[in-house]
Amino acid sequence: MKETTNHIYPIFDKMLGRADKEQLLGQHSVMIWFTGLSGSGKSTIAIALERELQKRGLLCRILDGDNIRSGINNNLGFSAEDRVENIRRIAEVGKLFVDTGIITIAAFISPNNEIREMAADIIGKEDFVEIYVSTPLEECEKRDVKGLYAKARRGEIKNFTGISAPFEAPAHPALSLDTSRLSLEESVNRLLELILPRVKKE
Repeated sequence: MKETTNHIYPIFDKMLGRADKEQLLGQHSVMIWFTGLSGSGKSTIAIALERELQKRGLLCRILDGDNIRSGINNNLGFSAEDRVENIRRIAEVGKLFVDTGIITIAAFISPNNEIREMAADIIGKEDFVEIYVSTPLEECEKRDVKGLYAKARRGEIKNFTGISAPFEAPAHPALSLDTSRLSLEESVNRLLELILPRVKKE
């Protein structure tokens, strides 16, 4: 006797879509992708931006090295292959957040155009806003909060971006922020001018 499958319904017919989530949250989602050297100010700006957006009633989620490398990517090292896989997974997770209506903020060195292009393709180019934190190497090295540049100079860290591995500046970022010239407040204000019109529902 042939089994009937009439009782099985494709789950995607029943799942709520992104528009439903955005309606619930009263916002449009987007991926704000910060790229720049270690110590350029990516995470500092991301955290300040998240606070300003929350003050305006907008729900955000920050993805950065600390919360990704210690969890979903804790099995990855820093080889060329692992760096690509690190960004690929981040982009896939980011896409889930964006599809849930959440303004997503990623702060990763992501050192070349190819790797950022891959992230944009996964997330969707229309949802990918690339922000280049263009603080010069000399300034980043002067800050060296974690002592990483000093270790890289001594050869203790291999393939360190900016010292023993190249950084490729974005060709056409939506915004460039040089934190050696701009205060944190100025940087965040420029970001808000760019982002608020995109994320606020009328």
